[in-house]
Amino acid sequence: MTRKAASANPGNGKTPAAGGAATAHSNTRTGPRAASTPMAGASARPGGAQTPHPVVPKGLARPAAAPHAQPAPHAAKIPPRQAAKPAAGGLHKPAVAGAAGTAGASGMSHGGASAKVSSVGTVRTGPSAATSVPEGMGLTSDRVRARMAERVAASGVKHAGVLAALATVPRHGFVDAALATQAYEDAALPIGHGQTISKPSVVGRMIELLLAGGRPLEKVLEIGTGCGYQAAVLSCVARDVYSIERVRPLHERAKANLRPLRVPNIRLHYGDGRLGLPAVAPFDGIVIAAAGLEIPDALIDQLAVGARLVAPVGGEQQILTLIERVGARQWRETQLDRVLFVPLKSGII
Repeated sequence: MTRKAASANPGNGKTPAAGGAATAHSNTRTGPRAASTPMAGASARPGGAQTPHPVVPKGLARPAAAPHAQPAPHAAKIPPRQAAKPAAGGLHKPAVAGAAGTAGASGMSHGGASAKVSSVGTVRTGPSAATSVPEGMGLTSDRVRARMAERVAASGVKHAGVLAALATVPRHGFVDAALATQAYEDAALPIGHGQTISKPSVVGRMIELLLAGGRPLEKVLEIGTGCGYQAAVLSCVARDVYSIERVRPLHERAKANLRPLRVPNIRLHYGDGRLGLPAVAPFDGIVIAAAGLEIPDALIDQLAVGARLVAPVGGEQQILTLIERVGARQWRETQLDRVLFVPLKSGII
């Protein structure tokens, strides 16, 4: 195995870890892949630009992403209540007017490992039971989502398609009603079972890294569905999104959250995130929303040649890591931002 150093720029994790940024490295791996070892810190992000594969959307009109504002701090944990659902009608895929390649980071739910992954089917149509939003919140406003996209742009995410997707998906429909007023802050929020919905800037960072390789995202695998928010954003820039969740109540919650949006290209699975979905592989992109001491070989093996995987790696100190499959038995690893995610666990619950 040979290693080559490369530089990268800092980004934000789900929750910023203490200690600031660190140095990034790029490793070229040849032959059987060895376990990844996290580095402390971050600097230099991979460049690249790409126009996402056009897909036919359904539903919400998308506002244009605009200039910048500072992200809000991480929100305090509040006991969850009933989730505020998005308005009915479906989710439009945003049209992409160009692309550029820097990014922002992620931290969401988790993957898991068990005996096998069981498919629970595609989130397609269903009764559009719109739930009313408390008066005066304005959470269904296009402008509210556009301002959130502006804050994400200020954090460093520049890809037009990613920003438009963030400005399209109604984030308040994925959080508890008690937290709905905080839905469009750049903050991670609790969704129960010790998990969180990722910061919008974190979601944007990870998806932008997938797109920066220039490969159309025909099939994307997400490990850690959580409440379904990141899968909804991914569905705007990828043809098909497969998402695995190991916690049964969160899997069911994601189905309920996504049903009113009538997104036709998301397939939710309850089961073993660490094993991936070998029957569907190879994937054009894999995003892992939980941190392990190393990235499972099963997931790396399910990358198509030329595809990218983005995941946090580490224990108390975690580094957002980019894996690129450059050949049948060659992978290139680049360590980027210091981040903080929930742990990647085995088993289903």
